[in-house]
Amino acid sequence: MNITIKSNILKYIFQNVYFINGTAYAGKSTMVKMLAEKYDGICCGENYHDILMDAINVESQPNLSYFDTMKDWQEFVNRTPEEYDSWISGCSEEASDLEIIRLIQLADCGKRIFVDTNISTDKLLEISDYHHVAIMLAPQSISIERFFDREDKEKQFILEQIQKAVNPEKTMQNYKECLAKVNSAEKYHAFENSGFFTLVRNDERTLEQTLEILEEHFNLKM
Repeated sequence: MNITIKSNILKYIFQNVYFINGTAYAGKSTMVKMLAEKYDGICCGENYHDILMDAINVESQPNLSYFDTMKDWQEFVNRTPEEYDSWISGCSEEASDLEIIRLIQLADCGKRIFVDTNISTDKLLEISDYHHVAIMLAPQSISIERFFDREDKEKQFILEQIQKAVNPEKTMQNYKECLAKVNSAEKYHAFENSGFFTLVRNDERTLEQTLEILEEHFNLKM
């Protein structure tokens, strides 16, 4: 059975929720943390919905359950770009249900909630509004070339698996093509044309300046 909550109800519940979506390496997680700290709010960073992961199952959430069903990590790093892109999209779709439930749980805390989200722009149009959503974008090249630069345990683990492959160079090239597919120009333009406020990464702009732009857009200074 699928239970639907009307969009007007969710908009009412999410009056103090501010969503940031967009491409990789655009600064989403950094801005969510800075906004939450400045406004004594709640920071819902990447994968904040993981608290509900025990509720999923293979039948209803096959993409989120992939790590329980895959053969091994070599299968993971050697999937085709099309398979990888389909999995990422599927995870985002399945995770959006968990995100919405988690935000409903947090909404009555009396504080502003700042969310690094994967909820699609189509759904955000239904559950939020222009001044509660921002899209942050970065060039495709950054998401590919800097993917393994962060001291992120998950990313470093993936790098180790690539290095263990029979042909590490070929596997690395394939994985970069997967990243390129996920961060394609088509997806970038879809964000641009979503109808929401967009902010493109600019390394000449300071974090504080980026924060101020988002504050103004979210009407936080009123």
